[in-house]
Amino acid sequence: MTNQHIIPRDDGWGVRGEGNQRDTSHHDTQQEAVDAAREIAQNQGGDVIIHGLDNKIRERNTYGKPDPYPPRG
Repeated sequence: MTNQHIIPRDDGWGVRGEGNQRDTSHHDTQQEAVDAAREIAQNQGGDVIIHGLDNKIRERNTYGKPDPYPPRG
């Protein structure tokens, strides 16, 4: 499970896996970066952590693996 951080860059927004040295992808808008990070987090399980322009965390969304034993309805 790897958390994905949305980080402001001089020329757009980067998506970086937690603990990685380099961005996984680069995007023109924050929304494009969020969409890309969400897809990664849904596939790998993990959180999307969105940083604002001041680089402080402003939102966190969890996308864990589906429950293999969901409760009966």
